[in-house]
Order: sequence, then C-alpha cells, then structure tokens
Amino acid sequence: MNLQTERNTVRNSIIIFLICLGVHIFEVLFIRTDETFFAECFINKAFGIILLYAVLKILKWHWSDIGFIRQKLFFNAFKGFGLCVVFYSIAFITEFVVLAARGTPAHMEFFVTGFSLTGSTVKHTGIGFILMCIGFNIINVWMEEGLFRGFFITYIGREHSKNTALYIAALLFGLWHLVTPFRSLLDGEMNVGLFVAMSIGYVILSALMGVKWGLLYQLSGTVWIGLADHFFNNCIVTNLLHVVTSGGVDELQIIRVLIGELTSFIAVVIYAKVKALKQ
Repeated sequence: MNLQTERNTVRNSIIIFLICLGVHIFEVLFIRTDETFFAECFINKAFGIILLYAVLKILKWHWSDIGFIRQKLFFNAFKGFGLCVVFYSIAFITEFVVLAARGTPAHMEFFVTGFSLTGSTVKHTGIGFILMCIGFNIINVWMEEGLFRGFFITYIGREHSKNTALYIAALLFGLWHLVTPFRSLLDGEMNVGLFVAMSIGYVILSALMGVKWGLLYQLSGTVWIGLADHFFNNCIVTNLLHVVTSGGVDELQIIRVLIGELTSFIAVVIYAKVKALKQ
C-alpha cells in the first residue's frame, strides 16, 4: 500500500478502514469495554487516532490538512452545537407530544447510563462518570470525524470527484456501525430477520449522517462544525440527556434520533444545494 501515490486512494482507504474495523470488532465482541466500568468502547477510537497520526506522518501531512484548523475553531464549533440544538429541540418536543398523547407524561433527567453485572441499566450522576463520558466522546468524534471526514474525503478526493469521495466515506461510515447489531445477533438479543432490518436501517442512517458531516466539512474546510454536532449528538442527546416516564427511560429514543438527524440532514443538503447554485 503506497499512500503517497495519487492512485488507488479508494483501495488504500478501504485497507485503513478494515484495519480500524478489525480492532473495533475485537473490542466490541471480546473486550466489551462498553459493558465495564468505562461504559464506552474507546480502545478502537484511540487506536484509530494513533493510526491516523501515523498515516499523516507517512504522507507528510499535518492535522490542518484534514480540517483541524485553528482559525475560527470556536466559531465553527458553536455552529455545530447550534445545528444540533435546533433540530434536536424539534425532536425532543415531538417526543414529549407523542408521549403525552399516549397518556405517559415525561420529564428530562441528566445522568450517565452504565452497565451492571446483573444486566440491568444503572444511573450514574457522579461528576467522575460525567467527565469520563465527555472525555470518551471527545476521543470518539475526534477519530471518526478525523478519519471518515477529514482524511477519507481529502485523500480520496485527490484521485476522484468531491461527490465520489463524499459518498465512499459515508458508505464506510455506515458499514462501521454494523458491529453493534451484529453483536446483538450473536448474543441472541435479536433474530436474523430483526438483525437484517436493524442493520439496513442503521447503515442507511449512519451513511446519511456521514453525508451531512461530510458536506459540512467540504463547505467549511474544517471538521469543527461536524465534530461539534457529532459530539453533541453522541454525548448530550444520547448519553447524558434522557427522557424518563413511569414506564422507563428513552422509550422513543429511536424516534428522537430519526427526527433530529433526518431534519438536520435535509437542512444541510438544502443549504449545500443553495450555496452551489450561487457559485
């Protein structure tokens, strides 16, 4: 694999992806870090950052070459947080309306969910758990935005069109998320039919998110907008902020995620189209 040539960029990207995927699969299936005190699979993400650093060294690239630009860091991060807040506010309001219509009024709580040896979910409200959740999610989004958006889109774009680079990176990001439902299948938590349905939906949704964050990277030239939106999505909306009813926690989380991600995806695509027409 000769990374420094401008040929075979797709093949080389797939090889890098498969190396990271192998570590991801090993951690999720065998180490199961998310089922420990840490409550998060972070080893594969740390590995991905290290591998990405090595690849950048080989190419004689800098982090700034893949979108980690210091200029307007906070301004662009603020845009990303704002994007997530706006569209997930719509999602949360919709979720509360649906729950109220079902006769199950809800309220929000702020805590970290963890794993117990009995298999039940427990709530962690200690500052240590919250800081750990934030830290692991920073590692998570740094690796995924750096690799799938910053590197793959830039690297593949040396040989192919911007759209080709965008869609290949998004497809790889979608396939990356197959590991979780595959473990559920192996553990007997879902049958083959449900696994297929969940996997298709998970890959499509993740790929659409990849397109959204990829467009934000291409439009801004930095990873910060997508990285901030990604972080807020993973850390706040999914891991820390929960909708609680008398019947349980986050009963309609999948609806919330679908609304939040699909509406923001449509908004970013429309913005990209309008901006392209003006150029």
